[in-house]
Amino acid sequence: MFAIIFIVGAAFAVMLLSSHVSPAYGLVGDDTVQSSQFGKHLDIWFMTFMIAILMMFIKKFEWGIAVAVLLSAAATYVTYFGILHFLEPEFAWTQVDLIRGAVASITVVIAIGCFVGTVKNWQYILVGVLFAPVYYVVEWLCGYFGDILFLNTGSVMDPGGAILVHMCAAYFGLGVIMAIRDKRVFDEPMYSTKHSFTFAWLASMMLFMLWPSFVTALLDPADMASSVAVCYMAGMGSILSAYVTGTLIEGKVNPGIYAFALLAGPVSMSAIMLEISPFFAFLWGAIGGVIVTLSFLYLQPWLCEKLGVVDIMGVHNLHGVAGWFGVIALLFITMDLNVLWYPLAMMAVTISTGFLVGLVLRYTRGSMEHIMDDRIEFVFNEDPDNPETPPLI
Repeated sequence: MFAIIFIVGAAFAVMLLSSHVSPAYGLVGDDTVQSSQFGKHLDIWFMTFMIAILMMFIKKFEWGIAVAVLLSAAATYVTYFGILHFLEPEFAWTQVDLIRGAVASITVVIAIGCFVGTVKNWQYILVGVLFAPVYYVVEWLCGYFGDILFLNTGSVMDPGGAILVHMCAAYFGLGVIMAIRDKRVFDEPMYSTKHSFTFAWLASMMLFMLWPSFVTALLDPADMASSVAVCYMAGMGSILSAYVTGTLIEGKVNPGIYAFALLAGPVSMSAIMLEISPFFAFLWGAIGGVIVTLSFLYLQPWLCEKLGVVDIMGVHNLHGVAGWFGVIALLFITMDLNVLWYPLAMMAVTISTGFLVGLVLRYTRGSMEHIMDDRIEFVFNEDPDNPETPPLI
C-alpha cells in the first residue's frame, strides 16, 4: 500500500513540476567559482556516505545503516528542492543550490544516528520528507539572526554550520527518540568486531580529510585558505586531546569514542571559523576534544537516565556539545546576545518537530519484534555451516 501511494504521489509531483521548469537551469556566475563549488558539492556527498560507514560498527546491524542513510538522504534532497522550487523565485539549480541540498541531506543523515535501527526501513523515507521543511526553517532562522549579527558586529553567524548542521541534527534526533522511547535500546549490547571498527576508523579519517571542503563550500574565495588552516588545526588539536583524555581515564584507546571524538575540533570551530587564527583554532579544538570525550564517558549516561532514552550513535555528544562550544566562543568574541537567540530558536523548532516526527514513526512502524538487526528486513544467503550472524530466536 505504501509503495502504491508513493508511486502515485511521485507521478503527481512530476506532472505538477513539469509545468514549472526553471528557465535558468544550469551554471551561472563565474566559471572558476562554479567549478570549485562543483567539487565541494561532490565532497559533501562523499562525506554523507562516509558517515554511513562510520556508523557501521554494530556487528549485526550494518546493512540497515546503509539503507537508512541512502533513503533519508535521498528523500530530504528531493523534498528540499521541491521547497526551493516553490518558495524561492530565484531558484535556478545553481551550484549554490546543489550545495544547499547536499548540506540538508548530510544533516538528516547525522540526525538519524540518534534513532537508527529502531524504525522500519521504509520510514527513513518518511523521515527525509518531514525533515526537509524543518531544515528549511532552520536555514531561514540562520539568515535572519545572521543578518542581525553581521549588521551589529560585522561577524558572520555560523559560517561552518555549527548550528545549522550539527546542532540542528542533534536536537532533531533527540526529539525523535524522546517520542519513540523504545526501552529495548538500553538492553542492546551493540557488539562490535575489530573488522567493523576498522571501517569506522577509515570513515572518520576520510571525514577529517574532507571537512575543510565542507565548511568552505559557500565562502568567499578570499577566506578559503585561512579557513582551511583553521579547520585542520582545530582538528589536529582534537586528535591529540581526545586520545590523551580517553587513555588517561580508561587506560586504553576506546575506538567507539575516539573515532567520533577526534572530529570534535572541526565541529567546535565551525561557528568561529572566520574570527580566529589557526593557532587559536588548535587550542580551541584541543579543548573541544576533551569536552566531547568527557561527554561520551559521562554526559551520555546522565542524559540516558534523565531523559529515559538512548542516543544510539552519541550524536549529541559530538554534534550538539561541540556545536554549543563554538557558539559560546562566538558569544564572547562578539558580545552580542543574538548569538544565543539563534541556537535557542533552532532548538525549539527541531526538538518540537523532531518529537512530532517521532510520534509519526512510533505509530506507523507497526510490529517490530527486534531492533538493530539486519535480519529483520534483508535477504541473507550465507553458508549454513558457518553463519556470520546467529539466527533470530
